[in-house]
Amino acid sequence: LRIATSTHREVDESRHASSFAVMARIKIQELRKTSREDLEKKLVELKKELSMLRVAKVTGGNPNKLSKIRVVRKSIARVLTVMNQARKQNAREFFAKNGKKLPLDLRPKLTRAMRRRLTKKQENKLSERQQKKMVKLAKFAVRA
Repeated sequence: LRIATSTHREVDESRHASSFAVMARIKIQELRKTSREDLEKKLVELKKELSMLRVAKVTGGNPNKLSKIRVVRKSIARVLTVMNQARKQNAREFFAKNGKKLPLDLRPKLTRAMRRRLTKKQENKLSERQQKKMVKLAKFAVRA
């Protein structure tokens, strides 16, 4: 972009007006329906737009562009979120299909104490002595 004089600034801004068109907030539901390639393209477009908006901010651009910086940043975050969620979901399906143990980042977070707690199977397991005692009680109950 040329920034030297105000006349050049006006010409350059009008040339890039299409990229600064009024952009509605991107909806996550729409992003989830799109393919990975489209999401990557959208991300590149948004990053380019953000860099142009930042240049406009430095050069003293119009206030509408300055207020749009926040919208574009949030849109980039939404696109990245959808991409990461899709990647994680694919990884979960892959490990579930292959029957392997899940990597740590795919396991439920919970709390530290809950992660170290015994499983239900371990909690319900009886020792040999407890098992013998249960057999004696069962015999006694049958006689009465």
